[in-house]
Amino acid sequence: MRLLIIEDNPDIVANLYGFLEPKGYVLDSAGNGYGGLALAAQNDYDAVVLDVMLPGLNGLELCQKLRSELRKATPVLMLTARDTLEDKVAGFDSGADDYLVKPFSLVELEVRLKALVRRARGTHGGNAVLTVGELTFDTGTFEARRAGRPLALTKTGYTILKLLMKEAPKVVSRDAVAHEVWGDNPPDSDALRVHIHALRQALDKPYPFAMLRTISGIGYKLVASDEQG
Repeated sequence: MRLLIIEDNPDIVANLYGFLEPKGYVLDSAGNGYGGLALAAQNDYDAVVLDVMLPGLNGLELCQKLRSELRKATPVLMLTARDTLEDKVAGFDSGADDYLVKPFSLVELEVRLKALVRRARGTHGGNAVLTVGELTFDTGTFEARRAGRPLALTKTGYTILKLLMKEAPKVVSRDAVAHEVWGDNPPDSDALRVHIHALRQALDKPYPFAMLRTISGIGYKLVASDEQG
C-alpha cells in the first residue's frame, strides 16, 4: 500500500514511518500543504493521511483542491485536534472520507486506512450505470450527475449513494448504511450523520426537491420525484 502523509509535526511523521514502514507500506511525506498537493498531483496513492492544520495551505483547502482541481478520488483520512460536530462537517464537506482525532492510536489509524483502501478497491468491481429519476451514477468512472450536472462527492459519499440507488425506492436502515461504509468497525455515531449531511448538500441543495429522505428512527431512501414522498 502506497501512502502520502501530509503532516507538519515531525514527531507524528516519525511515529507513522516507524509503525507503517516495517509492515511493508511505501510512504511519501510533505510538511506543508503545497508540498503535499504537488506530490498528490505527481503520483497515485492508495490513501492520503492529511493533517488539518498545515502551514501555507491547510488540510481542508488541500482536500478541496484534490477533489475539484486534480479530480482524484483517493481516500483521505484526516487528522484533527478538534472534535466538534462542526469540525467534522467541515472535514467531510471538503472531501475527506474519514477522520481521527489527535492523539490517536497507530493501530486504529492502520485499521481505518485498510478499511478505506479496501472499500475504494471494492468499488471498481461490477461497473454499471445506476439511474433513479434525474440522478445517474456511473460506478466505473465515479461520475454522478443530477439533471445533467456533476456532483462532487467523497469516496464515502459515492459508497452511500451507490447503496441507496441500488435499493431505491426502498428504505435502507442506518445499520445497513454504516456496515456498507465501515464494515464491522463503525466509528462514533456522529460520523454517519455527517456523511449523510455532506451527501445531502451535494445531491439536493441546489435543486427544487430533495431526493434523499430520512425516515425517522429507521434509515434513508432515495426518491425519483417529489410526489413519491
